[in-house]
Amino acid sequence: MKLSKLFMSLFMSMLLITLFACQNKPAEKETKPVEESEESGTKLALNEKYDSVRNGARLILAYDAQSNSFVGTVENTTNETLKKVRVEVHLSNGTELGPTTPTDLEPGKKMEVKLVATSEGFEGWTAHPEVGEGEHGHGEGGEHKGEHEKGEEHQHSEKH
Repeated sequence: MKLSKLFMSLFMSMLLITLFACQNKPAEKETKPVEESEESGTKLALNEKYDSVRNGARLILAYDAQSNSFVGTVENTTNETLKKVRVEVHLSNGTELGPTTPTDLEPGKKMEVKLVATSEGFEGWTAHPEVGEGEHGHGEGGEHKGEHEKGEEHQHSEKH
């Protein structure tokens, strides 16, 4: 009888320790999958190509030194129209290029992208497509108002 009380006390102690240990654990930080986060954090060298899908938009982009531009395509990989698709490039010198003009992109359609870089030097870059109202979807005005006047060139054309 004494042994079973000892065993029961030991068991209850272990159970309480386990419960308290689990409750005192720091909460895990919620993170978005890489394809949905604002910045993937992957810095590319000037000779590297960006090729990734985010929110159904596949962006393939590379730096063209001759034109000092980032050129490529963004494609809708879903079965639904993607609303307000646009592209941004972030340079290692802190400059943000874009976003391009928001464009609705039908399923399977591609749009050409060209963003002219700055005259300031940079050694690396990262890029991402944006879809919908999130992030910089602020329509006229907002953070990116006037970017077209700064000399960034935006080209859009659908390919079938």
